[in-house]
Amino acid sequence: MEEVLRNDRVVRSAGSKQVLAAVGASCLGWALDLFDLFVVLFVAPVIGKLFFPSTDSMLSLAAVYASFAVTLLMRPLGSAIFGSLADRHGRKRSMIISVVGVGFSTAAFGLLPTVQQAGVIAPVLFLVLRLVQGVFVGGVVASTHTIGTETVSPKYRGAVSGFVGGGGAGLGALLASLVYLAVSAAFPGAQFEVWGWRCMFFAGIVSSILGVFVFNSLEESPVWAALASEKRKSAPVAGHDEQKAVRSPLRTLFSKQYRGILMVNLLLTIGGGSGYYLTSGFLPTFLKVVNHAPNTLAGLILMISSVAVIVASTAAGHLSTLIGRRRSFMWLGVARLIGFPLLFIALARTDSVVMIGACAVLLSALGSASYAPILIFLNERFPTAIRASGTGLSWNIGFAIGGMMPTLVSIVSRTPADLPIVLAVCLAAVSVLYLVGAFVIPETRGSLADEN
Repeated sequence: MEEVLRNDRVVRSAGSKQVLAAVGASCLGWALDLFDLFVVLFVAPVIGKLFFPSTDSMLSLAAVYASFAVTLLMRPLGSAIFGSLADRHGRKRSMIISVVGVGFSTAAFGLLPTVQQAGVIAPVLFLVLRLVQGVFVGGVVASTHTIGTETVSPKYRGAVSGFVGGGGAGLGALLASLVYLAVSAAFPGAQFEVWGWRCMFFAGIVSSILGVFVFNSLEESPVWAALASEKRKSAPVAGHDEQKAVRSPLRTLFSKQYRGILMVNLLLTIGGGSGYYLTSGFLPTFLKVVNHAPNTLAGLILMISSVAVIVASTAAGHLSTLIGRRRSFMWLGVARLIGFPLLFIALARTDSVVMIGACAVLLSALGSASYAPILIFLNERFPTAIRASGTGLSWNIGFAIGGMMPTLVSIVSRTPADLPIVLAVCLAAVSVLYLVGAFVIPETRGSLADEN
């Protein structure tokens, strides 16, 4: 390892082994937790019938997406709790606790009784578990979205941003697709509605076991470790106010100095989150209720889409290093504004398996690529002392609002035939918001706190 002096602080440069471990752990942690969330999206029509039955299939579906939005609404709380833990006591501890929490809460869904078995208590229990899961997922964001970018060298931070944020999502969706295919084969037809969906949720326990195994040997971020060392040395002579500020990263984040930064960040995270949940998040349902794709075909298309997401997100993140964060958001915003509506309308109008697959892959890739540089952009907006809290809250508030969009689309669409045009209009609107954010934000490339 190499020690570098930055702002009178000795920052120990991470070795290649530590860099690979940190990046891999960040991506895997985010992938495992998005796997747990994607399980609900893959079985949304079944969950709608079993927990939120209705004579109107679209209202039943909207209820499932509303339960998904409930999880997202709890994520800012999770970021506040675990982000503060990560800023005060290290990224690693926060990551382990939150990943294990998500895995166990996901597995618990497989034990729930249905409406037919327990009546109204069934959807209540389902929603309570969603609330608990949301808190832990918010904590995962606070830790996984900082430790990787803080460990890697500046020239790779954009690529790591895309690899963790978008690639992690793609990997999570890929894992969910594989499980969906395996479970669908093991429990074909009506059996899937009896045992198949439960096994999908039980698979969440794997994320807890794997999380503990992988993250327990992970080294702490060298940037945070240097700051922690500096605080320990200055603690005996520090004043009361300074010590209080160190103990209260959330208070610092909501101070006059950073409040405005948090608000501006939301323009991008709301636009990026909405684009993601209305493409990758909505595609499993769209393929089933609009294209009437069989489970096997839909699973295969979603697997290919997941691979495309990993590639596109990493490339888009690295693009932000080459041409700047701000210019990347501008170009991606224009691509979204044109591409999203055209691709969804084309997807609804084709019967060709090849065209269905191509449109789905392009939608997934564009939806994830457009938010790929957001992770490193948020990291660069906050100093190390409040980075986990600032990044986590900026990301989770925006993505919580974006996560409500599938519910809105399902309610506005009276029939499945209305979905393509409603999606086209909504995606165009959120892409305009995304573009506004791209034009008002400052350029942040190279301004991570440890470089100042």
